[in-house]
Amino acid sequence: MTYTGNLEKMKTTFNNTVSYHLPVGDNEISLNQYLEKNITLHFLHQINCTACGKKTNKSFGQGFCYSCFNNAPQASECILHPEKCQAHLGISRDMEWSLQHCLTPHIVYLANSSNLKVGITRKSQIPTRWIDQGATQAIILAETPNRHIAGTIEKFLMQFYADKTNWQAMLKGTSNQIDLEAEKIKVNKLLPLELQQYITEDKTITQIVFPIEQYPSKISSLSFDKTDRVEGILTGIKGQYLFINQTTVINIRKHRGYLVEVSL
Repeated sequence: MTYTGNLEKMKTTFNNTVSYHLPVGDNEISLNQYLEKNITLHFLHQINCTACGKKTNKSFGQGFCYSCFNNAPQASECILHPEKCQAHLGISRDMEWSLQHCLTPHIVYLANSSNLKVGITRKSQIPTRWIDQGATQAIILAETPNRHIAGTIEKFLMQFYADKTNWQAMLKGTSNQIDLEAEKIKVNKLLPLELQQYITEDKTITQIVFPIEQYPSKISSLSFDKTDRVEGILTGIKGQYLFINQTTVINIRKHRGYLVEVSL
């Protein structure tokens, strides 16, 4: 079976083990059924901006043409620096977009991916955000009414916790179980009084299992910026990465907007 279209980041459903669905143009491929089978992804040397749809010679910020990278609300500064979000002050590249993405309930969390890290996301993106980061455990720390406050909490906690995932360590499955409930108690004591009000009483720890049987000890990464063909046996999926022949990976999210032909 062959599908042709522009890539989008993988969609997921979660019931103990993550199920992955790969959007290719108008098609959506259920990938779990193709584990341990041949897969070929052939780049057709065309990239379309995920915001405006125009052809672009280079992808900026995981899917944008240069113009949209500088002007589209999806590429706003607050995406990478949520504490700088000004939507609550009425300042935004697009207030209608901000109403749905910034001025909406946000979650501050701790996740165990390659290491213990703090992060934020819209409440509606739980547990998708954790899955995309390859986290095997996660706990909600706080719930806030907007992105700015969540970012302020995250920025404070970055003094004590990492805010980035080591993608190579995550793909090698090197993380150990962490007592996230104890870490949440610690966070409550660390936060200034004005931020403690957003801490939730929820002690639920989400455990996430990914469809991969064996983690490799070494990882090599492929990109369509350097090769136009990725092929081999699909041996696992974690985060937004496909494992090909166990030790080779490709980051699907990085290639949003790339026109490809996928053969299974």
